[in-house]
Amino acid sequence: MAVALPSFLTAIMIMSRLMAFIGITRNNDMSSKLQALDIAPKLSYDPSAIESASQDFGHIVKAVPQAVLLPSSPWDIASLVNFSYSKSVPFSIAARGNSHSVNGQAMAKNGVVIDMTSMKNGNGTGIRIASDGSYADVGGQQFWIDVLNVTLGLGLTPVSWTDYLYLTVGGTLSNAGISGQTFRYGPQISNVYEIDVITGTADFVTCSPNNNSDLFYAALGGLGQFGIITRARIPLEPAPKRVKWVRMLYTDFSDFTRDQELLISKNGRNDNKALNYLEGSLLLDQGSLDNWRSSFFPPQDQPKIISLITKFRIVYCLEIVKHYDGQTKTTVDKDLQQLLKGLSYLPGFMFEKDAKYEEFLNRVHSEELKLKAKGLWDVPHPWLNLFIPKSKISDFNHGVFKSIVLQRNITTGPVLVYPMNRKKWDDRMSAVIPDEEIFYTVGLLQSSGFDDWRTFEDQNKEILLFCEKAGIKVKQYLPHYTTKEGWVNHFGSKWSTFQKRKLQFDPKLLLSPGQRIFNSNQYSPN
Repeated sequence: MAVALPSFLTAIMIMSRLMAFIGITRNNDMSSKLQALDIAPKLSYDPSAIESASQDFGHIVKAVPQAVLLPSSPWDIASLVNFSYSKSVPFSIAARGNSHSVNGQAMAKNGVVIDMTSMKNGNGTGIRIASDGSYADVGGQQFWIDVLNVTLGLGLTPVSWTDYLYLTVGGTLSNAGISGQTFRYGPQISNVYEIDVITGTADFVTCSPNNNSDLFYAALGGLGQFGIITRARIPLEPAPKRVKWVRMLYTDFSDFTRDQELLISKNGRNDNKALNYLEGSLLLDQGSLDNWRSSFFPPQDQPKIISLITKFRIVYCLEIVKHYDGQTKTTVDKDLQQLLKGLSYLPGFMFEKDAKYEEFLNRVHSEELKLKAKGLWDVPHPWLNLFIPKSKISDFNHGVFKSIVLQRNITTGPVLVYPMNRKKWDDRMSAVIPDEEIFYTVGLLQSSGFDDWRTFEDQNKEILLFCEKAGIKVKQYLPHYTTKEGWVNHFGSKWSTFQKRKLQFDPKLLLSPGQRIFNSNQYSPN
């Protein structure tokens, strides 16, 4: 499908390709000019800093920048962007949080990478709670775990999270931010009152649905293409004290999805009887139960679970959470039993824990520490994250889970599959989801060795090819495409708006080149 680009954008894309061939002379010239800036002392050329900024959590691709900016305030970022924008041949700029991307999205080949976390102890926006407790103003560089700790200290909490909390606020808001709360509260981008953004023209803009709304909707879910988010105003609610945490096992996929869809149908934001969290996952006959999703199960019950998995090869796990506090402690069990009434999970395969609220939300971190201790955290992560329309999830199960995944027999990480409600998303934002009212997120969160990650990438390609042939209109979450056609198909009806917003807010294509939407030759495989 050929898509005509505006002539100015075409010219800029040609210029960006030409820049890739200018080479060392230009790079040295850029470095000398950077040294003349007021922020020069905050630019690092240290080999270790350059090496760190050249990689990400994926450990699959590499792109070497010229320098790393260690800002102490958003104004340092604006100064860098302004300098590049003022040049006839600008250099690219990428904001880097905890670098949890997996395909080079936060890299800037021959450009400058901004280490956003350096502002955590500087003059940037930290975490400030409104006097009435209704919201928190949070710096884009802050980790969500920091937001949790500060707000909990005041008995407050945001309502929409990611599974892993050591991610920056600006990073997740540039994608969407999803987890088991999304079915009820929407993604994190649906839980923002306003944001501060530094655009590709170095403008410092405060925006909201009622003020500079074009930029507000562009930046949220915008993959960093329109600006760098330096502050977000996040709504808060009273925090629960503890959670009832339940997992149920299924061998029939239809029962598994029917029960999930039934549970997420009760999704009123203020409905105290609804669940607070729902996710699903696969337990596969391909390794140990000892991973971050299955360590939940009591040791004494693991033999019968392993026997079940061995028999059926795939067991589906439904995970739900209900919050409670001192006032609801006496009614939470009754409310939970009412929600579970009539579900079709396997008798004898329901498991329950009672945990602190913060323990549940930070559940992945303990497994991270275990993997780091074994040297299994900083390894390649050839992940694939997809959104699948409800009408095609059964086809996906048969064609992918029961065919490709089982036949290849290489799965080494969690496999997630759970539904969301489209009405909880705002279609004015840049994030792309399927058209159906209910859709599923599927995450194949693989890890591999440095010598065999291509095997997993081949599986990912086979899965995408199957979807194409089966007519499954899949959308990638944390998208990765290598062609213009791929991006045009991804954005669909939003592509025209996405282009126009790029021309408006980043006309010289400075920002987030690692996404490779408007730039090419940004990185190479490790």
